[in-house]
Amino acid sequence: MKQTLLLVLITLFTLKLSAQEVTLSGKITADDGKPIPFATVYVKNTTKGTSANSEGEYSINLKTGTYELQFRALGYRQESRTLDLKANQSISITLKNEEYQIKEVTIRSGAEDPAYGIIRKAIKKRKGYLNAVNAYTCEVYIKGLQKLLAAPKKFLMFDVQKATREAGLDSNRTGIVYLSESQSKLSYMRPDNIHEELISSKVSGSNKAFSFNRASDLRVNFYENTQVWEGLSNRPLVSPIADNALFYYKYQWMGISIENGETINKIKVTPRREYDPCFSGYIYILEDSWRLQSLGLSITKKSNINFVDTLKVNQQFVPVTNNVWMPASIKFEFTGGLFGFRIGGYFISIYKDYDIDPKLDRKQFAEVLRITKGVNKKDSAFWDQQRPIPLTNEEKVDYTRKAVLAAKRESKPYLDSLDRENNKVSLNKLLLSGYQHRNRYEHEYYNLNSVLGSVFYNTVQGFALHYGGSYTKQIDSVNNKYLSIYGRAGYGFGNKLFYGSGGITLPAGPFTLNVAGGSDVVDMNTREPVTRFENTVYTLLDRENYQKLYQKKFASASLSTRISGGWLASGTIEWADRKWLPNTANYSLFHPKGNEFTSNNPLNPALDAPLFPQNQSFKLSLRTSYDFSNKYETYPNGRRYLPSKYPTIGFNITKGIKDVLGSDVDYTLLSADISKTDIPLGFYGKTSFYIGAGKFFNANSLFYTDYKHFSGNQVLFYSSGINHFLLLDYYRYSTGDKYLEGHLEHNFSGFITNKIPLIRKLKLQEIIDVNYLYTPTLKHYTELGFGLQTNTGIRVMYGMAFNQGGKVDNAVRIGLSF
Repeated sequence: MKQTLLLVLITLFTLKLSAQEVTLSGKITADDGKPIPFATVYVKNTTKGTSANSEGEYSINLKTGTYELQFRALGYRQESRTLDLKANQSISITLKNEEYQIKEVTIRSGAEDPAYGIIRKAIKKRKGYLNAVNAYTCEVYIKGLQKLLAAPKKFLMFDVQKATREAGLDSNRTGIVYLSESQSKLSYMRPDNIHEELISSKVSGSNKAFSFNRASDLRVNFYENTQVWEGLSNRPLVSPIADNALFYYKYQWMGISIENGETINKIKVTPRREYDPCFSGYIYILEDSWRLQSLGLSITKKSNINFVDTLKVNQQFVPVTNNVWMPASIKFEFTGGLFGFRIGGYFISIYKDYDIDPKLDRKQFAEVLRITKGVNKKDSAFWDQQRPIPLTNEEKVDYTRKAVLAAKRESKPYLDSLDRENNKVSLNKLLLSGYQHRNRYEHEYYNLNSVLGSVFYNTVQGFALHYGGSYTKQIDSVNNKYLSIYGRAGYGFGNKLFYGSGGITLPAGPFTLNVAGGSDVVDMNTREPVTRFENTVYTLLDRENYQKLYQKKFASASLSTRISGGWLASGTIEWADRKWLPNTANYSLFHPKGNEFTSNNPLNPALDAPLFPQNQSFKLSLRTSYDFSNKYETYPNGRRYLPSKYPTIGFNITKGIKDVLGSDVDYTLLSADISKTDIPLGFYGKTSFYIGAGKFFNANSLFYTDYKHFSGNQVLFYSSGINHFLLLDYYRYSTGDKYLEGHLEHNFSGFITNKIPLIRKLKLQEIIDVNYLYTPTLKHYTELGFGLQTNTGIRVMYGMAFNQGGKVDNAVRIGLSF
């Protein structure tokens, strides 16, 4: 009995020892003693590994036992060590420069480089490796670091020196501005389903923020023909092993090396044309299987990338099975600068514990990202144990120093001190920018509009003031819901008319409720296609009074909600008393020849006769839309639904109800629309479209303000939304019958301008617009527009309008979309 008990105890003790974790650490250097940044360390025949930090230091936690460790870095010969780990151990490794042998192949003068034969075989295998895995799960660790490398002391009257000092940077305005780590569980299912759950998150300088690191954002697959990196490049980037890669790249075979019994071909890739959306660098392809073993590529501003001057991507693969290799690590490194500011940094992700035959339910991929409460509350002991890439001394100092700053920034005294500084009243704020009084600790905000921004001029009111303010308070921090109260008042010095209105917006269960009422002077076109400021400028300087107005006294209530996923619904009920207003002012600073003010009747511009009698309306409006997608991200304060790759369809009904509260209107308007923006078309850019149609039924009584109105444009500057016209009159073609409108816009994303020397440096995007409108009176109105757009959203367009077979107008327009 005692012997049995002793055997059990020995067995338990042995199991306990075997389950213990030990730490293997050290430094990886080159022959010259310099550290090799981000070299990888992997346990042979597993997907368990890590990466060294930027100073070559590595650390990996393993259970006690015997392991064969492989130390790798691009450009260096792999080193292997067999270690019997029983306790914490430190071992430093020196990697020798890789020697690639080329003597086995003789390249005759004028003959094709052997690299082309290898690339053709890799291209032939590309699709098979792309689709080799139907689904997988893995764990991902990501570290992101961004540094300010240089900055001016001041920029546009902004004190950069003060701001960087408060952010914890040094006196030279350099240092770490973003440092973050995260751990995620990533699930994938073909063709493009992703689910990521953030397990832990740490952000230097904040105890509340969540990491911007996303494993789904850092996924890169060069087995895809193109890499679509939105924001970084307007054009898709061509993979060196894309089906059409030979058209874009030149290849040079650099030789072979042997690693783990595999023959690896090193191939240099360079773009055939300097400004094509292509990479430069090296790819490593395994002999016989012709799969990617690793790659080190870069792309520069010559390829018209945005925000950065140079971006490097480094990817290494490990075998999960004999036939499946998966990414072991991916690193993006970047540098860039503008206006005296220089930035640099990297994001690196380490993958481990792959399961390439998981039991997944396709329904779970409706949730793309999940971040639960508490993932950013893990302490330093947790991170010391879980962090696969050791911190450098600079990073340790940054975490320590900014932890003190974070505690200070999130304290009530500090927030109150910031608010006291911000809440100081000044004449400059009141007149120019508006005034905001905030209490950030209590999440309360008071806003007053700027006085000068509230002054305008039109021929109906003369010089007028339209001044407003609002109060906002967070009333549900868990679901991030707010209460908002707003109000505005105005007075026209020409027509001596005072008006005022206000409202309240607040959550009501699953709904958002808005209640409003008062009186106002509003645009006859409910789309409000011309702003008060634009109309003021044209009225005073060019004697063109485009805006047509009427007085509206009203009371309304609306509810909006998300029924499910991408299915939205809203409803509004409104009573209004509507009164046409005549012109009362005739002043302008200039009087260009041939320009005269028109009446406030857009259908009879020569005579200031009422467009409609004073009337009352009681209307019920309902809208529902669906975008065929239920994908969302979950955060501690609620869900955020993601844009769909499918078009959005919408249905609307507006019912004018007679004799309710004296209502004079009696009609039904049914309409529908379908739209989609930025449909990707590869190298040829992206397309957006909008189609809308509607008809009035039982139109027994309606007035001009009940008509269907359109987003026309008659001035130089316009808002470049997808359903906006370039040249259409603001009011003349509104309809009380039926209509059909269509808009198609294609952005070539630099497909043409990137081929023109000098012009390509401007990073311009070519735009083509086609706009169409049919009504029984207008018939077939069509616009064609051609122009160029900058990355900031400013575009210059030349438009032509046609109707019933003839050209009716043409003009240059400047579009603003920001």
